[in-house]
Amino acid sequence: MRNATYPLIAALALLLGLQAKAQEKEKNNHFSIDIQMLSRGEIRDGGMSDRAKAQDGTPISDHCAFLLGRTRVALEYTRPHIQIRAVPQHAAIWGQGDAGSLAIYEAWAKFTTNNGLFAQLGRQALSYDDERIVGPDDWSMTGNTHDVLRLGYEGHGHKVHAVVAYNQNPENTVLGGSYYTGGSQPYKTMQIGWYHYDVPVFPLGASLLVMNIGMQSGERGEEDECVKWQQVLGTYVKYHPERWSVEAAYYKQMGENEMRQKIDAWMASVKASVDPSEVFGFDVGYDYLSGDDKFAVPKGKDIGLIRHTVIKGFSPVYGSHHKFYGAMDFFYVSAYRNGFSPGLQNAYISGRVKPIKNLSMGLSYHYLAITADITDQVAPTLGHEFEFQAGWNFLKDASLSVGVSYMFGTDTMKQLKRASEDGRLFWTWITLSVAPRVLNHQW
Repeated sequence: MRNATYPLIAALALLLGLQAKAQEKEKNNHFSIDIQMLSRGEIRDGGMSDRAKAQDGTPISDHCAFLLGRTRVALEYTRPHIQIRAVPQHAAIWGQGDAGSLAIYEAWAKFTTNNGLFAQLGRQALSYDDERIVGPDDWSMTGNTHDVLRLGYEGHGHKVHAVVAYNQNPENTVLGGSYYTGGSQPYKTMQIGWYHYDVPVFPLGASLLVMNIGMQSGERGEEDECVKWQQVLGTYVKYHPERWSVEAAYYKQMGENEMRQKIDAWMASVKASVDPSEVFGFDVGYDYLSGDDKFAVPKGKDIGLIRHTVIKGFSPVYGSHHKFYGAMDFFYVSAYRNGFSPGLQNAYISGRVKPIKNLSMGLSYHYLAITADITDQVAPTLGHEFEFQAGWNFLKDASLSVGVSYMFGTDTMKQLKRASEDGRLFWTWITLSVAPRVLNHQW
């Protein structure tokens, strides 16, 4: 009889073990806290207006050194069919007298279904394709986020997103009306449609992007108060076999800007990359962004804008601009004099190497020129930019990176934009990023 109880005890133990495993699988709630602390020091020599002078008329030195800091705390909760994320952020220059920039970087809730449908509502970072037109621009200390409703489907190689934004000034919720200016976003309203398809069993992906951007125009309460609409539409394609890749994009911009000028602009880009081994690789590419023409360029004076009926200068709207057009951010981050855009050609080549584990280095060259036919007095070449960058992940959640850039500017750069007297511009930076996950709990 006693021997007969052994199988019963073994069966009961097995049943209890299976029940315990089943209970473990039912731990569907997940909560995490991630902290990112980023500090960056920069030294700049040249690059600002060469006509800046003190009150006594003496030139002001264009040499500058400063430190920046950013802290983000990401709180995230997930369970089946729901995900909630909140990221408060503080960014400031070291020693800044006021509170700097203290804001909510992200705050959204996402609902999903078993068949790939989702709805995401709140402030969120948008990233599409190579981030040339829409991206978070993480190099910027504050970054780009948008208050939107995003609906979509993802599955079987297909991704379809629809994004809708509508912005309002707080006082207008009491005073009435829909006039919007000076808020956290440059636009009044925006709609995005994005479709991406990854070809099965073939390393090819292609996207279509359509944007409709409503910009506030006119004065509040006046007869000319209205919203002007501009559109950006285009495609992005990437072919990426195992050791190399080719990507290309084309975008067309049209409609009207807030100044009620018609827009007729476009851009195209192509990039090829090859990685012969895991140790080193190369990139070569070319960007062309259309520009405005018909400018007056008096010798030795600022350029003068001749009023246009059509704007031909392409604007890459809300992209991660620092990734493109040279690390010194002369183009599409800082403005040209008098606000015009003569377009840009960016031909570049770069190499990268990983000499040891967790250490990477890269060297790049950019040839930069305008695309608009301004006048016979101005040559198209803006300058030549050389860049060196290195990154070291010395811990799993900590990294150190450094960069050095030189711009050899031409007389065209001095006339159209900004340059030091000798045309040689220098910029270097060093960044420490510490981003640990401090809590990861399931129940």
